[in-house]
Amino acid sequence: MTDCNIEPPLTCGLEQRLARRRVIEADLRNGNRKLARGESLLLREGVAAPVLRTALRMVGLYSRGLRNALAPMVRHLRFQFPSLPGNLDGFRILHLSDLHIDGMHGLAEIVAERLTGLHADLCVMTGDYRFKARGPCHKVYPRMRTLLSAIQARHGVVAILGNHDESEIALELEKLGVRMLINEGFAITRGSDCLGLIGVDDPHRFGGDDLDGALASVPANAFKVLLAHSPELWHQASAAGIHLYLCGHTHAGQMRLPGIGALLLNADCPKSYTHGQWQNGAMLGYTSAGVGCSLLPVRYNCPPEIALIELRKAR
Repeated sequence: MTDCNIEPPLTCGLEQRLARRRVIEADLRNGNRKLARGESLLLREGVAAPVLRTALRMVGLYSRGLRNALAPMVRHLRFQFPSLPGNLDGFRILHLSDLHIDGMHGLAEIVAERLTGLHADLCVMTGDYRFKARGPCHKVYPRMRTLLSAIQARHGVVAILGNHDESEIALELEKLGVRMLINEGFAITRGSDCLGLIGVDDPHRFGGDDLDGALASVPANAFKVLLAHSPELWHQASAAGIHLYLCGHTHAGQMRLPGIGALLLNADCPKSYTHGQWQNGAMLGYTSAGVGCSLLPVRYNCPPEIALIELRKAR
């Protein structure tokens, strides 16, 4: 397909597109599928979190970490591409990642306040809406409704799932007006040019990503933006001709020590790809530090972030 003025229709409903994800989730719950990263994630939640919380309280740092976690910054970024079509020059993408929105009281309201006045052409969310990796999801939805009501994006909100999410979250977010991409894509047109937006399922814990299948949904000549939960598809995405790779997952470490940096990044990729801007060949990547927290609702030397990205044509 090469016509940028045609947006490919969805070939099936969201429930059908989630079928593969649901099989993997069932295997994980039944213990039939052993994923080392997934198992270690649950171990950290059950064992490491209480120990770390107690230690931080003993040294008087826990309350400071809570305050830091409730102070998201707005990061204004400008990315230049020689290959950017002229009609997409100035296109603005609001990038939110790792909201873990039910993990802290008041976070949704604070983020909504920060979003007020930020105008974008498109808002993308790259997964992890729930704080814990298992358990109920019902507290996520009213808080997401609060946050979504503050987003001002001409082409709406598009999202993918992360390693903390259940497939039911995708269904509920679509009810709130979010377009969920499960290994698929679509085109946004400006004149004769188009931006191909591609979203894959979580490659980190669930391993449900299908980049080749998702790419089949967008025009071959589009400027391609990939949404993936983690940066771990960097090599495959670069080889596939992706122009911009947006992701999160690492929280940039969340707790960074002066002179040392992050103690835990939990991503199978070069360390330089786990925070901020990076490049592989002609592909530019950006790994968000995230809005929320996991394990504990604290941050040190690693502020939560909202990224407003402007695409510019290199002169």
